[in-house]
Amino acid sequence: MKVKKGDQVKIVKGKDRGKKGKIMQVFPSDSLVVVDGQNLRVKHARPKKEGQKGEKVQFSAPMREENVMLICPKCSKVTRIGHKIIEKNKNRVCKKCKEVI
Repeated sequence: MKVKKGDQVKIVKGKDRGKKGKIMQVFPSDSLVVVDGQNLRVKHARPKKEGQKGEKVQFSAPMREENVMLICPKCSKVTRIGHKIIEKNKNRVCKKCKEVI
């Protein structure tokens, strides 16, 4: 996966196209990411005790990794990500400004 938890991303496909958000959770085995406040779904929760009402709970559902693009923190542009090995460490590199992310 090329994006990590905490990255600022822009959604490029789907109903939330054009919106920006921060990645809250990553599922690398399924290639899914959860973007804060985007791809909202509603879950109906049962009442816990008698006399209590059920409720609707809103949550951010996971979306495919291909549907988001990283916003480079250096140049603030939507970009693809490359990799560069520096001193035996593999670093992510912005394809537009060539800076290490």
